[in-house]
Parts: sequence; C-alpha cells; structure tokens
Amino acid sequence: MKTPALLIALSLVTGTAAAAPEGYFELRSGILLESGDSWADAGERFRLYGVQACLRGTFYTDNAGGRRDCGEASLAVLAAYIADTHPICAAVARDGDTVHVACYVTIGSDRLDLAILLIASGYAFASLRADGLPHHSAYAVAEQDARERGAGLWQFKDVQHPSILLSKAANERARQDRP
Repeated sequence: MKTPALLIALSLVTGTAAAAPEGYFELRSGILLESGDSWADAGERFRLYGVQACLRGTFYTDNAGGRRDCGEASLAVLAAYIADTHPICAAVARDGDTVHVACYVTIGSDRLDLAILLIASGYAFASLRADGLPHHSAYAVAEQDARERGAGLWQFKDVQHPSILLSKAANERARQDRP
C-alpha cells in the first residue's frame, strides 16, 4: 500500500490518564494519520488490525447530492475517536514495514475495541483476507449490523466496500502482468 502524499498531523490534548500497560502504547500528539486505519509515528507505520477504511480518492454522494471523498470521511472519524478517547494500542503482527495493532479506548468505565467502534459507526469496514474471509469475524458481524442500520457511510447508496475496489485493482494488475 502506498503512503498517501497528504499526511494529516494530529494534535492530541494530553490529559492525566493512567499510563499504558506494559507492551501497550498510547496514541499521542504528533502522529501522522495516513488514512482512516493507518498512521505513522517516529518513522514507523501502524495499521489497525482487521480494519479497512474507505479509500482516499473514492467518492460517495451525500444526502444533499454533493460528491464527498470517502477516505477523508473515514480519516476524520478516526481522528475524532483518537482525540476524544486517547486509545491504548498493542502490536499484534508485522507485515513488511507496517505494524498491525489492536487498540482499545476507555469510555466511562468500559473498555471498547477501537476497530469495533469505527466499523459499528459505519466509517470503516472489516478487512478481508485473500480468500475473501474477514481477518476477524467479530468485525464482519459489526459491519453487517452497521450496513443493516444504515450507519455512517452505509446511509449513502453509492458507497462501495473498499475490499471490492482493492480486489478489482489487484485483478486488473494481474491481468496486465500476463504475457
């Protein structure tokens, strides 16, 4: 995945939250959001495990008939969740130069999975493996529920699941690479 040309600097207000448990880290001020599921910090790339944000440069039509960038909508919601909830994350896998992380947020006395919040709100999707199955089945369940409720981006009829777009692009590249 290419790093988008435009990175958005996210400034977070630091509070007097408890320190992250050993092996975890807090998303802090100065991270560079690349998309609604990935960011860079201190020269390292991170991505939420099992999440696929809307792709930047893809569009949907809002209720007023305006054309909006789907990836920018996903990115804005991730930025809001980070600013409002100060997620705590832990590495779960590495793929090349990208560290995949699982993050939780604390709202009141509840700890919630950041990926579930993004997907259930309708601003992110369950990422799919090469065989078409989700990386994490609970995320696919949350996505189906969001779709049925018309939550977030699902309220717009022309929103396309990013995995479909990525699959089409991969198939096109494979076809072009054939002799």
